[in-house]
Amino acid sequence: MRIKSISGNLSVEGNSKKSREIQESRVFNVLFVSVFSAMLGLGIVVPLLPFYAESLGATGIWIGAIFSGFSLSRAVFMPMIGSLSDSRGRRLFILSGLLIHTVLSLLYISASSVYALTAVRVIHGVASAMVIPIAMAYIADLSPKGGEGKHMGTFTISMFLGMGFGPLLGGVIKDTHGMEAVFISMAIFSAIAFIICLVFLPEARGKYVRASLREALKSKIMRAVLFFRAMNAFAYGTFMVFLPVVGLKLANLRPTEVGILISLSIFTSAFLQRQFGKLADVKRKSLLIVLGSVVIAISLFLVPFLTSFPGLLIATFLIGIGGGISLPSAMAMVTIAGREIGQGSAMGAFNTAMSIGMITAPMLSGGIMDLFGELYIFPFSGLMILLSIPLFWLMISDCKI
Repeated sequence: MRIKSISGNLSVEGNSKKSREIQESRVFNVLFVSVFSAMLGLGIVVPLLPFYAESLGATGIWIGAIFSGFSLSRAVFMPMIGSLSDSRGRRLFILSGLLIHTVLSLLYISASSVYALTAVRVIHGVASAMVIPIAMAYIADLSPKGGEGKHMGTFTISMFLGMGFGPLLGGVIKDTHGMEAVFISMAIFSAIAFIICLVFLPEARGKYVRASLREALKSKIMRAVLFFRAMNAFAYGTFMVFLPVVGLKLANLRPTEVGILISLSIFTSAFLQRQFGKLADVKRKSLLIVLGSVVIAISLFLVPFLTSFPGLLIATFLIGIGGGISLPSAMAMVTIAGREIGQGSAMGAFNTAMSIGMITAPMLSGGIMDLFGELYIFPFSGLMILLSIPLFWLMISDCKI
């Protein structure tokens, strides 16, 4: 059976429509489970990495650098890898990335200094560039016209569930078995994803197109949605990296409680992805993005005033709602643009924009923490999101999408 892509959609030559639908469903399910497992591994370590870095002597700036290094290497390599996957196929990149993920997870244990930990994170970012954006491009190949929001929103649930269960599970593992067990768990989940894809994922090619990031930016829709994604990631970067630090100062939170807070936010977004994806298919997507961004900004402003675990639950719940409203619309817009420039190129650019936000957030917020204190981190991030909203609207308002 030979699989190929026609007009950006996966098809199976020589078979009936029913066979094609079965094949597409199989690919969707394999990638859904694999991405969930890979993201579960990553999510286990994210809320605990600031504590681990501090144990190695990291300051606020160094904590930011450790997280930014991961995002920087992703940003550099994602456009290149995404473009290559459009012409050379998706499977090889996904398998290679998952295998490197597995090996690198164990190298965290041997990192004995801030410098070594930063180096591991940088290389880990390269591996990440081979997995999530390419899996998203593969799924976008299957998206039906007019149903992009529902289709991509449904798949995005796998990422949110993985990242949601990860912090919760990581906190429990850390409290019961120590930090080394956390990294071993990350390796196990990455290995599971690798084996699933190795055995069950077929090859497929997207549109034979090699668009660069510069070419992707020629699209007005892409420019607007990439700006949104960078600012949205700025908010989430601040939230994910510094909530453990601020939560400790405000409410003396334990690692398990930090895991619960982050998991609540992500689970909330996961629960809303499909429903707001369906809404994005019939309503103006740009309006949903604006609405979600406003909710996120408000939640960030609230954090310093909610000085207890139940209070911080409210803020994290609102952040999850904001992401659930806005991200399915953004994914749908990128999928539509990807039919012209190649889904690998489009998803690579989209995830590069996310990495830019994740790079700048820890560095800027770490600087705010060192200069003014922990309580100023979240209001600063909220202000940045509020200022970005009218700029996004000016960029997208005449596109009528």
